[in-house]
Amino acid sequence: MKLYDFTAAPNPKRVRMFLAEKGLETACVQVNIREREQFTDAFQRINPFSVVPVLELDDGTRIGESVAICRYIEETHPEPALMGTDALDKALVEMWQRRVELNGFLMVGEAVRNAEPRFEGRALPGTSGGVPQIPALVERGKAAALRLFDKLDNQLSANEFVAGPRFTIADITLFVTVWFAPRANLGVPDACTNLKRWHAAVAARPSAEA
Repeated sequence: MKLYDFTAAPNPKRVRMFLAEKGLETACVQVNIREREQFTDAFQRINPFSVVPVLELDDGTRIGESVAICRYIEETHPEPALMGTDALDKALVEMWQRRVELNGFLMVGEAVRNAEPRFEGRALPGTSGGVPQIPALVERGKAAALRLFDKLDNQLSANEFVAGPRFTIADITLFVTVWFAPRANLGVPDACTNLKRWHAAVAARPSAEA
């Protein structure tokens, strides 16, 4: 299998971290989204939604969307479990993964896409033009992420990791959110001591460099 990737983008990093935690390696094909390679005819035949990552299997099947790719990897390589173990644990991991994704990961992305000049006219992922930036969404996105950081600081006061005692996909999504946040001139507040403790621990894992 091979991964269509762009090392500076947050969604592919989620998949690379997931693969690294599983101890898996795969060939990567770089798609330079800064040069708009995602809009070429060649890449649109791979993914008509014009975004990375995409996982291409040996039989030619292509899976887009980061969490869908991680789900496939989890099912084919179940250890270590990164998306939960039994029914309850899977539900809790999914709950925290979605909370982080909706209230942090996507909000930071919204702030970046509505602020950076290179996204002028294409403020939504996968669009090549005709989608204007909305300046008000920059501050809204940053405020939403800060609210999440505060809530997660409380969650991490009693838990080693986001969804409980084990490292999961929820931690990957949060780590990549914090990794990407400086692009929106945003960081973890000093008052969030539990979140900072968690971040230092995750940053020390080999997968953080994936």
